[in-house]
Amino acid sequence: MTLTASSNDDVFVITAPSGTGKTTLNRRLMKDPGLIGIAISMTTRPRREGEINGDHYWFVDEAEFFAEVRKGAMLEWASVFGNYYGTCYREIERIRGEGHKIILEIDVQGWTQAREKLPGAVSIFIMPPSLSVLWERLTGRASDSPGSQWRRIQTAREELDHAPEYQYFVINDRLESALAELKGILMNQPDHHLLSRKSGLEHCQKLKEEWEKSPVFRQLRTQFSSGNSTPEGS
Repeated sequence: MTLTASSNDDVFVITAPSGTGKTTLNRRLMKDPGLIGIAISMTTRPRREGEINGDHYWFVDEAEFFAEVRKGAMLEWASVFGNYYGTCYREIERIRGEGHKIILEIDVQGWTQAREKLPGAVSIFIMPPSLSVLWERLTGRASDSPGSQWRRIQTAREELDHAPEYQYFVINDRLESALAELKGILMNQPDHHLLSRKSGLEHCQKLKEEWEKSPVFRQLRTQFSSGNSTPEGS
């Protein structure tokens, strides 16, 4: 299934490395009544305490997930950290039927699959101010093991290589300013504070250089490559 270009200017794809604040930003956007709807992803990940089926995710088992894949009902899907995630076409149609703009929270794997199926969609890449700040956020998650935190920061670095596939860039340094920039893009009224695409790509390059040159990440690479899954100071 491919949606026509004329029907996709209301679709906004938002991608961000884990820990960058994408979910917080999108939940804040949802507080503006009648503005947007977020497509609810399907996942085989176990439900966590406090999560609601049909609100946070559609929680399914692998049999049900792959039944949707075989039916051709999935816009995109991928394996992420050992679980499957994906977006059904019917989520787009559900939100469109409500008359709202559509936000797709998908990673770079998902956008690689979906971009040809969604001609006319707007793509946005949210970045941390630095990878050191992102690492602090990830290590502050009590639910993740050190090994999981390290895999997430490695994935974040890999995702930066896909930055040229996106149209807009937002640095989530301060939540309120990042939120204002996102709203500007959604309403097609970006203000003068919005990063140019050139500046966004330059920031991505700085993050990649930080990954290579920062003593913190050099030390972490050494520790994890030697089999020590607990970084010093964590």
